[in-house]
Amino acid sequence: MRIFTPLRLTLSLFAFLLLSGAVFAQKITTDYDHGANFSDYHTYAWTKGTPVKDQLMDQRIHDNIEQQLASKGYQKVADPEQADVLVAYDAAVGQQAQLNTMGMGGWGRGWGMGGQMATTTVDYIPVGALSVRIGDNKTHKLVWRGTASETLKDKPEKVTQQIQKATAKMFAKYPPKK
Repeated sequence: MRIFTPLRLTLSLFAFLLLSGAVFAQKITTDYDHGANFSDYHTYAWTKGTPVKDQLMDQRIHDNIEQQLASKGYQKVADPEQADVLVAYDAAVGQQAQLNTMGMGGWGRGWGMGGQMATTTVDYIPVGALSVRIGDNKTHKLVWRGTASETLKDKPEKVTQQIQKATAKMFAKYPPKK
């Protein structure tokens, strides 16, 4: 029976972490109405979306979106009737199951041969999704949408950093160029 050497165990764990890291990377997508004239938009107001239940996180998401819009030259107006575009965000938090299987023995005789024993555990990983929608206030049509999804960190300050990174990536190419 062959036992894992420290080097082999280290290499196996490194390969596992490298492969699993790709699964949990932040995914950002954007889409827009190719017929919309984004140069006509200068002001915005908020409209109802599906915010997170945590008021602190809700405010952080709001603030980050507002910072991104301000960096693009948009001004917030109090009266939604006076806004060029309406902005909303939707957020959801769920769990993704991750199966972890560790086996011992049998490696010298081939894969799975020689009485290999394996133990499988299930970890539930928090996953967050954020969608920002911008609609033309005159036509009442969606003109831009950015979405982000990622495994959430366990500390609020780390989640705040994830929100900042996600909104920055979403708005990196906003407004779209024709």
